[in-house]
Amino acid sequence: MKNLADRFSLKGKAVHVVGGTGLLGTAIVKSVAESGGHVLILDVNEKKGKALAVEIKKKGQKADFSYFDLADLDSAESSLENLTKRYGMDVWINAAYPRTKDWAQPLEKMSLGYLKENVDLQLNSCIWTSRKAALLMKKNKVKGSIIHLGSIYGVQANDLTVYEGTPMTGEAIYCAVKAGIHNFTRYLASHFGSSGIRANCICPGGIFDNQNKNFVKNYEHKVPLKRMGTPEDVASVALFLASDASSYMTGSAVMVDGGWTII
Repeated sequence: MKNLADRFSLKGKAVHVVGGTGLLGTAIVKSVAESGGHVLILDVNEKKGKALAVEIKKKGQKADFSYFDLADLDSAESSLENLTKRYGMDVWINAAYPRTKDWAQPLEKMSLGYLKENVDLQLNSCIWTSRKAALLMKKNKVKGSIIHLGSIYGVQANDLTVYEGTPMTGEAIYCAVKAGIHNFTRYLASHFGSSGIRANCICPGGIFDNQNKNFVKNYEHKVPLKRMGTPEDVASVALFLASDASSYMTGSAVMVDGGWTII
């Protein structure tokens, strides 16, 4: 049996991170590499993805970039098959957040096309690719880990007061999509549990990204820890769920929110 510290290591594991060049994805990619895993950066941003892989390799860590369009459902299955043949797959992390260019339409002005397209981009893409990842793990007899990025707004409704005094607004589709991702994660955990495949969901609270100052003030006032989260707060939990340290966790929605959801 591994000692406790070794159980947190990802040495020898191939970890695919979709959306690996994003705010959360980049932090997750770096944490995986630092923990000894071979990280596969999957993203549509080729320039940034290749640069990130080079940066990691310069540290003597393992990383490769592959162009991957999560929203292209027609080619996703074959892409995952090819990636798995080349690198293997022990962990699948979906940190992507695809959305339309006109994202954040208020509920009153939302068009049907906007609704359909964003549900397809955000929810259906997650379901389709994670399904394939799980099937590949089962086929290859890999006791893998699937990790989704959910949200506090997948377990409760928006507190719209945090947007007061700002041009920002809560996004109705976001709540619906994240709730769907949470419960699909539970389904994967139940369906593939007998194959030793785990599925868990990280539910971040607000992550600081130079938002409107009034929003930050409103948000931090409500959080028991009195601060917004950082990408590293999320990455450390992803590292835990990817590793053998969480080997008896599946179907969980892990709150990383500074206490937001407890009050």
